[in-house]
Amino acid sequence: MTQVADFTDSEWWTVETTLGERYGDSAPTAQRADSEIRLQPGDRELASCPIAFWEHDGCHFVVMKTGERNYRCQFFYRLHEQFGTGIREYDDLAECLVTLLQTQADHRREQQQQAPA
Repeated sequence: MTQVADFTDSEWWTVETTLGERYGDSAPTAQRADSEIRLQPGDRELASCPIAFWEHDGCHFVVMKTGERNYRCQFFYRLHEQFGTGIREYDDLAECLVTLLQTQADHRREQQQQAPA
């Protein structure tokens, strides 16, 4: 099984700083974990990848490190409500995080506008 290197101290600082800038004093604490994923759609072998995850206001966020300077992300409310940013993989962690947070904020705003009054 392929093993992707863990987040560096600098990458983890980027995660924590971005969450602090987005949420201020109510910033959630990002947790570390590992996940097994296919790096390419046709891969038969799974790769063990480090992830950063957090929850805020009923929404769960996941950022996967899939290689050196390669990241994927998604957010979800329930298992059947999973969303991405429309970009399969990023080569800049800060861009990945900011786009993920903005996409979720836009999604939430759209959902609130569509809700019956």
